Amino acid sequence: MNIHETRAPGRESDRLHKKSLPDRKQSPNPPMGTAAIQHAGGTPAIQPGRSQAPKASAAGVFSTLLPELMKAVAEEGYTIPTPIQDRAIPHLLKGSDLIGCAQTGTGKTAAFILPILQHLTLRKRQPARNRARVLILTPTRELAAQIDASAATYGRHVRFSHAVIFGGVSQLHQVQALNRGLDILVATPGRLLDLMQQGHVSLDQVEIFVLDEADRMLDMGFFPDIKRVIAKLPLKRQSLFFSATMEPEVVALARTLVHDAVHVTIAHEAPAVERIVQRVMFVDKNHKDALLASLLGDSRWDRVIVFTQMKHMANKVVKKLTDSRISAAAIHGNKSQGARTQALASFKDGRIRVLVATDIAARGLDVDGISHVINYDLPVEPEVYIHRIGRTARAGAGGDAVSFCSAGERDSLRAIEKLIRIQVPVDSSHAFHSEAASRATGVEARPAPRGGTSQRAQSAHRGDGGHAARPAPRRGTSQRAQSAHRGDGGHAARPAPKAPRGGGNGSHGHRSNSRPAAAPAHQSYFRTGRRTYR
Repeated sequence: MNIHETRAPGRESDRLHKKSLPDRKQSPNPPMGTAAIQHAGGTPAIQPGRSQAPKASAAGVFSTLLPELMKAVAEEGYTIPTPIQDRAIPHLLKGSDLIGCAQTGTGKTAAFILPILQHLTLRKRQPARNRARVLILTPTRELAAQIDASAATYGRHVRFSHAVIFGGVSQLHQVQALNRGLDILVATPGRLLDLMQQGHVSLDQVEIFVLDEADRMLDMGFFPDIKRVIAKLPLKRQSLFFSATMEPEVVALARTLVHDAVHVTIAHEAPAVERIVQRVMFVDKNHKDALLASLLGDSRWDRVIVFTQMKHMANKVVKKLTDSRISAAAIHGNKSQGARTQALASFKDGRIRVLVATDIAARGLDVDGISHVINYDLPVEPEVYIHRIGRTARAGAGGDAVSFCSAGERDSLRAIEKLIRIQVPVDSSHAFHSEAASRATGVEARPAPRGGTSQRAQSAHRGDGGHAARPAPRRGTSQRAQSAHRGDGGHAARPAPKAPRGGGNGSHGHRSNSRPAAAPAHQSYFRTGRRTYR
């Protein structure tokens, strides 16, 4: 395993309020799954109270941090803490458990990374083999990688080891990093449990446990895995719990995790939405590609995220844009981790203008200077809309969000407007404006059932109770199925039963209407045509 220096770029969601944004060249992140020892120019390990780093000017809670951490914060161009940082950092420095409710883009990650780095620096010890002193659990690979990069950024002047582990890539380097022991381990639940079962990692020496994006964990079905992880943690630990929303299931999980916790709640989604210039463009579904290409013809749209509902649609949009000579790449769950990492890196570096993503990237995707977010498809869940457009308004910055709305998405738009409590302004100046989409109501305002949807679901969409335009049963269909199609309960035009030919009941060929004996319980039969098979 390679041990090396790194100066990884910070996450945009960790942005503190900036006095200025210095134009600096950022070095690449360390390889995924490897550990990195952080130190400043080969300086010796920090001794509490004795620092060789120059003291940086800082305000508020930043002045309570070690000089090395203040220097890293200042080098990122930040001077004033965000509300979540201002309220959370003092409690975390004291070692208190914390439940934080804050939307993405508020600087939440820096709020827990900075106190963690201070804890590790003031209480230095060598991590045991296959152990980690700090465990940070996140729902997605992208978020895990970005939190790891954030730790590298703010810890560039202190010495500590860290690694990120997730699925979709070889576990070789991850196992090598774990074998040495780690100060900070950032992980997704699935790969962490796999390595625990293989004996490559034990959680019995975790001092600080962070569960980030708990509501997203719930949405992705990770709660059973999280409970298995929590069961392996030591009872004596500091626990940090963060979530953008607090559903009952999320609150119940939080209560099992923390003890005598401090509660910090920072502004819900609406204030962030107000910082974004939003507009909706009504367009027929078959004209969305043309509308997208026309918008991206404006060179001022230099860094754009396009959200689609389906993975295959993301691939289709990328192909259409590429055919129009617009550089684009897709990122979704069917892409390999290598392809996702490469697409994200190309987008960050400016080699491609457009990143087309499904909602796997709605949270945790952090890129500086996103000019626009485009909802090619409106999300089914209105809350997802907020997380999508929040990619362009980070930590006090503004942004632009454009949503395409076809007739079948009209009800989705109404649900979004109800949630954010404002009516999204309509832009009808484009060449593909659809008045039919704008005025759609009832069945026309709902998405059509997908292919393969059951007849019951389709009839519910039509509102005909399932009896309209019902196709006739295929030839050879059972009488019961045919009568169900007719709606006569099976009694209409039912033929009289035929008597079996002689010997049906062992009575020397006399006719009988008695039924054959039932099959033994342990035997099973199925019928095809006129024959019965066992």
